[in-house]
Amino acid sequence: MRTLGVIDRLLQSQRGDLFPWVPVLFGTGIGMFFALRFEPEAIQYFGLTSIAVVSLLLLWRGDRQDGVVFLGWAILLIVLGFAAAGWRANSVAAPVLQFRYYGPVEGRVVAVDRSARDRLRITLDRLRLARFDPDQVPRHVRLSLPDDEPVPDIGDRVMTTAHLMPPQGPVEPYGFDFRRHAWFQRLGAVGYTRVPVLTIRPNATELPVEQLRQMLSSGIRVRMPDTTGGFAAAITTGDRSGIPQTALTALRASNLAHLLAISGLHMGLLASVVFGGLRLLIAFAPALAQRCEAKKLAAVGALLAASGYLLLSGMQVASTRAYIMVAMMLGAVLVDRRALSLRAVALAAMVILILRPESLLGPGFQMSFAATTALVVVFGSLRYNISPYGPRWLRLVTGVVLSSLVAGVATAPFGAAHFNMLSHYGLLANVLAVPVMGLVVVPAAVLALCLVPFGAEVLGLSLMDLGIRWILFVANWVASLEGAQGAVSMPPATILPLITLGGALLALWRGRLRWCGLPVIVMAGWLWNAHERPEVLIAPNGGIVGVMTPEGRALSRAKGHGYAAERWAENDGSLRSQADSASLWQKVETDDAYPEGGKSVTAQIGKSDQLLIHLIGKASAEAMTDCAAGDVIVSAKSINPEGGCQVFDLDILRAIGSVQMQADGRWVSARDVVGDRFWSRNDGPVR
Repeated sequence: MRTLGVIDRLLQSQRGDLFPWVPVLFGTGIGMFFALRFEPEAIQYFGLTSIAVVSLLLLWRGDRQDGVVFLGWAILLIVLGFAAAGWRANSVAAPVLQFRYYGPVEGRVVAVDRSARDRLRITLDRLRLARFDPDQVPRHVRLSLPDDEPVPDIGDRVMTTAHLMPPQGPVEPYGFDFRRHAWFQRLGAVGYTRVPVLTIRPNATELPVEQLRQMLSSGIRVRMPDTTGGFAAAITTGDRSGIPQTALTALRASNLAHLLAISGLHMGLLASVVFGGLRLLIAFAPALAQRCEAKKLAAVGALLAASGYLLLSGMQVASTRAYIMVAMMLGAVLVDRRALSLRAVALAAMVILILRPESLLGPGFQMSFAATTALVVVFGSLRYNISPYGPRWLRLVTGVVLSSLVAGVATAPFGAAHFNMLSHYGLLANVLAVPVMGLVVVPAAVLALCLVPFGAEVLGLSLMDLGIRWILFVANWVASLEGAQGAVSMPPATILPLITLGGALLALWRGRLRWCGLPVIVMAGWLWNAHERPEVLIAPNGGIVGVMTPEGRALSRAKGHGYAAERWAENDGSLRSQADSASLWQKVETDDAYPEGGKSVTAQIGKSDQLLIHLIGKASAEAMTDCAAGDVIVSAKSINPEGGCQVFDLDILRAIGSVQMQADGRWVSARDVVGDRFWSRNDGPVR
């Protein structure tokens, strides 16, 4: 009871400021669902329902202490978050390909994008595959296209011959699990085609919004140079397929890639330009201005423009969050109220988490809400503590610098954890580029849209071109500076929740207790820095192996299996190329029991006498009949040597996925980490 009394007093000090904690508690339940190693069954959901009933009973009587009421709400929100994630995981269930497929593929194009390797890809639905029952055909399939292949229009029904495989698991046990991402996208297979894609039935009516997005994107790219057209299409329609990989790399290295995401910056600028423009037009029409409230009429127009922009953007996490906040602020104008910004952020988070609970795990959600929350808190606290006097240009520059600094600090740990990179000159790049985005690029985009009926949109697009050229110049210049990027190793799974808890205390709690968030963040940073990377990493198909050495991770192959090699280097916080990492592989002398030469490589694990032998090719696998006890044999083929060694061959890896050896010598597989979930039930690589 004493504990409840303490909680009661603390909550009394937070009256009116507890709503922003609602998405935190709801998200905790979602996180608990994804942390499970098993798929909850009916009995578990029945137990959760019982807990929810008990929580409601705690809230039923109005004479309860605040501590009891808070406990009831906290339990209820956590349970609801868990249930929402479970419902979503079950509702998106769709067939997943269980083996490698080669043959005819027919389907309707529903999306066009570009891969990390700069390959155009199309996503198909309404599929037909040879020798498949209709109820076993995946809901969606994504295909990489050959170079210079004409891109079909969205809505077209196409046919090709393609290689397909199931979505693959993580390349290391604690790494990014693409299977989980694919499950919630209903993406049942991925692959590629090396032959032309034939359009067998064009269609222009079934996907009107997506087709409008593609039409606008194509129109912008046709009317603008290649260097800037892809950027312009990305910020207007969310279509990034036209951005060259070199430009994307420079934008990421300079911390300007956020300009491509249709987020608060774009949505706010668009709404502001439309709102201000409409008020100005109404002022020029005295008869209209005298008969209506110009401010409210302009708010309605800005809300309609923001709604259209949301549809064109594809309703991604950042754009949805920005739209909800803009809609709340414009709604406050309509009802003559001032929007409560932190409440708007919390409401936006709840809407997204209810609709797409899986977004909690993505960098888009985490970085978007971290930046927005930090900006609202910092600028809200400075509202009455800074002087409004001084030159307007100085206040503008100060605002840009401060907002870039705050957003950069808030998103840095999440960006480093997901992308393993830090941009050292991101503040400089944002100060030089963000004002141009707000003063030139976005107003020019609105101008181009307004001039479309008169056939004069080229004027607005020309202004956009000038602004985007400056942004790309800044990105390339900053990215070329010495030491522009720093590599960061992948943190353990507990780090981001700790950082989020510390940040939430700093941002959401009122009073001295908020400063308890600082030691939590410091502790998370210390644990991150002290975390040791695995001694050995084995790819899920056994095609490549990495062994940690004093100079860095040594790879068993200088070519091939580049995706695994790149992800390992990123997670190690290394900037080495695959060829450089392969040069670190120190071959050791072994007896004749192990096949040596170009088809197998041997290395020593750490400081022990334990040897790791990676068999490359069929001949070396067939020659492996005997081994020494304690040694580790890795093969992309099936082997069965005698001698008591540790074997990771095709059959074993197919069942357990990627494998790593911890610093303490313990072996951990992807199956051990992920467990038996919907998205892991087709575990293992395919041949």
